[in-house]
Amino acid sequence: MDMTRLKRMAAKRHPTCQWCGTELRSSRRGRPRKYCSQACRQRAYEQRNAIAGTQIPAEAIILRPELAQRLQDSLFELRCAAEDVKTAVNEGATSAEITQLCNEFVALAHKTEKFRMKE
Repeated sequence: MDMTRLKRMAAKRHPTCQWCGTELRSSRRGRPRKYCSQACRQRAYEQRNAIAGTQIPAEAIILRPELAQRLQDSLFELRCAAEDVKTAVNEGATSAEITQLCNEFVALAHKTEKFRMKE
């Protein structure tokens, strides 16, 4: 996949909350929103203040251990789905089978992309 296509795909994505990843409604006036709610704005503020005066970079993402484990599990699932697609193609699977595997792969990618959202 070439870089221009990747840039076009990224441009089509809707903006998301910088704290939880929830898709933001676009407002036509004013500057774009960064957070979906006051609660997310507050959590981001608390994290910025917690790392102030430390050597942790401001752009660092700090995760609770259970969220880090959930991300690791999701990435493993995603890799397995990609390997399933590769295996199916190499073994000459039907178009319908490959389509089904690709749909599962995309669904897992969406799940992984939103791992930090509120549950």
